[in-house]
Amino acid sequence: MLCRMFLVFVCLSLYSSASSLSCRWVDHKFSHLSRTSMDLLDTLAHNSTNSTEDAENNFPNNLYSQASKASAEDKLRFSVQILEEMAALFVEDHSNASWDEQTVDHFLFVVTKQADSLHSCSHGHKRKNKKLQMYFKRLSHHVLEQMGHSAESWELIRKEMKAHLMKTDQLVLSLLSN
Repeated sequence: MLCRMFLVFVCLSLYSSASSLSCRWVDHKFSHLSRTSMDLLDTLAHNSTNSTEDAENNFPNNLYSQASKASAEDKLRFSVQILEEMAALFVEDHSNASWDEQTVDHFLFVVTKQADSLHSCSHGHKRKNKKLQMYFKRLSHHVLEQMGHSAESWELIRKEMKAHLMKTDQLVLSLLSN
């Protein structure tokens, strides 16, 4: 757990220092990294029990809808927050999931790289979306903690994160069409 937290910290430090990246990065690299992160989540599915039923997690479609109508800057910030919240969630204890540790670490690396590179495209700081923060806290508490960080709870989280990656990908790619 400490090793994973250190890995995320190192990734954040390395890519935060690379703020000279231009927003052209989104054109060339974001889609590739997005596909990579989704593929990694699919790989984790092959290593899991896959015996879970979908739980009612109240996916925040309304927040994505609001973000899709926001300015380009706000879309970037929202996307960065999603990716950062995902990385923080995957740092939690997933020892009961039958996932390959290298795949999880690679997923964390890719998602952190996406977040940091998108962050380098945004200008200024704005407070985080509180509703989004609360949503991820509910996932952590209601799904992971109450289910004892079980393999089944992690499979629910994995599925939920895949949906977030797809929505975030659409949101970021909408910036290219504007």
